[in-house]
Amino acid sequence: MVRLFGPLVGLFFVAALLLSFGVGAYNAATQPTPPSAEKLFHMHPKDVKFSFDGPFGTFDKAQLQRGFKVYQEVCSNCHSLKQVAFRDLGQLGYNEAEVKAIAKNWGTKAQTFDAKTGDRGERPNLPSDHFPPVYYAGQGVPPDLSLIAKSRHGGAQYIHSLLTGYVDQAGYKNEAGEELLKKFPDAKTPDGLYFNPYFANLNLAMPQPLTSEGQVTYSDGTKATVDQMAMDVSAFLTWTAEPKLDKRKQTGWPVLGFLLAATVLAYLAKRNVWADKH
Repeated sequence: MVRLFGPLVGLFFVAALLLSFGVGAYNAATQPTPPSAEKLFHMHPKDVKFSFDGPFGTFDKAQLQRGFKVYQEVCSNCHSLKQVAFRDLGQLGYNEAEVKAIAKNWGTKAQTFDAKTGDRGERPNLPSDHFPPVYYAGQGVPPDLSLIAKSRHGGAQYIHSLLTGYVDQAGYKNEAGEELLKKFPDAKTPDGLYFNPYFANLNLAMPQPLTSEGQVTYSDGTKATVDQMAMDVSAFLTWTAEPKLDKRKQTGWPVLGFLLAATVLAYLAKRNVWADKH
């Protein structure tokens, strides 16, 4: 009897699983889940253009220097840049003396350790040192910005959109013109956080860093609007993430040309070798 009913029990469970799967698939197809508040509030990065966009784009060194100044005077209070060395700033057009001065006068000193005595100390930064870590006293640890442009979808566009995207959630309307708090009254920003529709979960702990025109004074006379500062620091953080971008593009085109020529020569050689075989 056990041998007789065993296969029947197995077939029953298989049929039940298939039925459950069919019902679930039917419900998913006919009754789609309504979009969440996060999806309705969230915005994709703005379509802004940078000099390094596209296969022929290159970094604008003047813009990179302005972006470094924004990082130095605004962002470096909370965010580190530990993957970048001071001497790398020479790629932005700073000369050796300027790099030494930037390293020496940087707010956070380099940490030292005496292996014999176990004593720790500090010394001025050298051009060969990486940017020292930031010791943040608040809650949470702000992310390091060295690779932020590569670790976030949208890269420079995302950074620019985030920096310029702080708005008051009350009365905020999405691209469809919907005032979403009326539709989702429980989606209010918690105390101590700040609403930004370009951030993944809409609410972040960082207050708006770029707040007013002239917050940074550019040495080249460029007007430091909030949008300009956001553009410049976004370009700078793209450089920190991809410092070899220009060289990679310069190398890529000759390589593609060589591969194209080699392909043509290989095809012609094949035609020549097999010409008498047809």
